[in-house]
Amino acid sequence: MNCSTDKISIIVPVYNVEPYIRRCLDSIINQTYKNLEILLINDGSTDNSGMICDEYAEKDNRIKVFHKSNGGLSSALNVGLRNLSGDYLGFIDSDDWAEEDMFEVLYNSAKQYNVPLSVATYFTNTDLDESIVINRDTIPDGVLSTRDILLYSLKRDSYTGFCGYVWNKLYSVDMVKDSNVYFDDNIRYGMDALFFTNLAIKSDFTGVFTNMPLYHYNIRESSMTNYNPIENSGFVFAAYISVIQLLDESKYNDISKWAKRFYCYYASVYAEIAIKNNDCKILAEMQDEIKRYLNVYISTNKEFPDRLERINSILKLK
Repeated sequence: MNCSTDKISIIVPVYNVEPYIRRCLDSIINQTYKNLEILLINDGSTDNSGMICDEYAEKDNRIKVFHKSNGGLSSALNVGLRNLSGDYLGFIDSDDWAEEDMFEVLYNSAKQYNVPLSVATYFTNTDLDESIVINRDTIPDGVLSTRDILLYSLKRDSYTGFCGYVWNKLYSVDMVKDSNVYFDDNIRYGMDALFFTNLAIKSDFTGVFTNMPLYHYNIRESSMTNYNPIENSGFVFAAYISVIQLLDESKYNDISKWAKRFYCYYASVYAEIAIKNNDCKILAEMQDEIKRYLNVYISTNKEFPDRLERINSILKLK
């Protein structure tokens, strides 16, 4: 058991996750790293999620519950950021869960290399199976520069296990507070990448990557059923336009091509949904979004002729 005096604050946004939240909270309160502050932000749940949060708070004095009207994931995360008191910060989605040594491993790595960011890879879980996410390209051991970190977070097909998600990482609270970075309340999807890119550019931090799966990302069939990708595409595009602008205006502007490539990829996915739905209007809109950064997409995918063939076939459709 780790007996460090450093406190880790864990922010858990909660919204209508009654079937999953106990597993999530059990995985947190049973962490081998014991000096935790657990911030549960109930974002106007209409099921029993809020009551379960209160129940756990009565059993564990490390838990603080905040009840608020529904404002979206970004607003819930920001409540946590404004109320934490720890030395380090982690995030867990309330339908996901963590390995019992996740925060001990991340903390020890951060301390060993004296860096403000510690990252691990993760599992993807469905009702049927569990898979370890493996990077296609190798991330070296030792201290990573800001440039490395931005590349690994945005070149998503090569470094899927790193990515710009906030939940497979541990952050120095001083770094987060000094940067004064918060989640954009107007963006409901893609906010992770925007928050992380903004934090990296403003803080110019170093980090370390541990090639161990420590987080369980739960892909819920009910969540996928209720999620309308076309309806929410505007949030994703807005998030990545902001990411691209941040990079283009920074000394890391050469890395923006990877965000632009991902933008095109997302637009192509939405285009395929429009094709499936026989929606010519949305298809035309997505073709325009693809064209926004098409040249970058082509130049960064020369080794993948199948991708170029796919994107060209989408653009030819009417």
